[in-house]
Amino acid sequence: MSIKELDSSYMETEIVNLLDWISQYGKDHKGGISRLLYTEEWVETQNSLLELLREKGFEAYQDEVGNTFGRLEGTTYKDETILTGSHIDTVVNGGKFDGQLGIIGGIIAMEYLRSIYGEPLRNIEVVSIAEEEGSRFPYTFWGSRNIIGNVSREDVKDLKDVKCISFVDTMHNAGFDFKDAKDQGRNDIKAFIELHVEQGGVLEIEGKSIGIVEHIVGQRRFTIEVVGESNHAGTTPMKYRKDSLHGSTKMIQQILDRSIEYGEPLVATIGSMKLVPNTVNVVPGKTIFSLDVRHICEEMLVKFTEDIENIVREVSNKMDLKTSIEMYMSCKPSAMDSELVQIIEEQCKNKGLNYKLMYSGAGHDAQIFTKRYPTALIFVPSHKGISHNPDEFTKTKDLVEGINALIETLYYLAYK
Repeated sequence: MSIKELDSSYMETEIVNLLDWISQYGKDHKGGISRLLYTEEWVETQNSLLELLREKGFEAYQDEVGNTFGRLEGTTYKDETILTGSHIDTVVNGGKFDGQLGIIGGIIAMEYLRSIYGEPLRNIEVVSIAEEEGSRFPYTFWGSRNIIGNVSREDVKDLKDVKCISFVDTMHNAGFDFKDAKDQGRNDIKAFIELHVEQGGVLEIEGKSIGIVEHIVGQRRFTIEVVGESNHAGTTPMKYRKDSLHGSTKMIQQILDRSIEYGEPLVATIGSMKLVPNTVNVVPGKTIFSLDVRHICEEMLVKFTEDIENIVREVSNKMDLKTSIEMYMSCKPSAMDSELVQIIEEQCKNKGLNYKLMYSGAGHDAQIFTKRYPTALIFVPSHKGISHNPDEFTKTKDLVEGINALIETLYYLAYK
């Protein structure tokens, strides 16, 4: 049986007000939000959320690293917690929906459930996760890794940001510290549900308000260096050149053509390129380019990596170039919990919500939680697929639908 209908006008007002409220913290001069881990803006936001949660009558606290929680205590299964939420950090000059929607949605959901049904059987918590983006330090998912107990001091002890400021010093100066070395993560969490904007255009194009994610893609990132010979642009005939850029473009063309042959959901992106000496009248002696590859199947990622290596090797041999391939990131695909996916789908059907089953082409905290807890990820549309940008936008009616789906799911998990 479905829980009582929400007053849509109240819900819309509450969503808009809370998103506007939280978006004032870290607002930058370019019209976006810059809220990087352990900065003054980040600390102010987490502390303000802590105060807001207490004002709303929830038990609120922060863990050692700064994850901020609001808790609705259960009556019967006090050692079982249903967790929802998302990350509070942003990219530089980011939008107002990425991450913080899941936090605001969780607060609204807990308020509604408490007002209609009182205390749940199991604890419900909303979490404002400390960090996901990796925007300040070369490390991602610091917040969620600490919650599940999958982190080591060694991971971050030597990290510095672009200003050469130490991760550890920054954390201590912000008033936080490492967890106990013996900490194995939380044992009480029985499910994690993340509400997030899609950050792509699929839902809007297909006219859907809800995306129920079945898989988060795995990612592999490469730096490919191609070395030829720098030489005079006017006096070196084409047939005698060892042009690293010419070789790189042949590699890139074949890699991208091969990705199209593989078909969806594989995607491959060349996002950056550097030429040496990068001068108008010199044949490029060295070209360095990046490659980002994503797929929901690890086996396909491995196979495509082998194809990449073969392409690079064949072009190099044919053009007498030297090459190296560095895979500096390898993240396995993550499957959402099939039972939770089914539960969310049933709740959407019961409520008449317009949904589709889909995969996520971007990484999310949910993929970290899958390592330990049953996890689900709910999407709402992103207008024109825009994200990590001040122009990021989701229609309020879609936000209402997303929070409705979250409320239904939390009710099923925590009250039944």
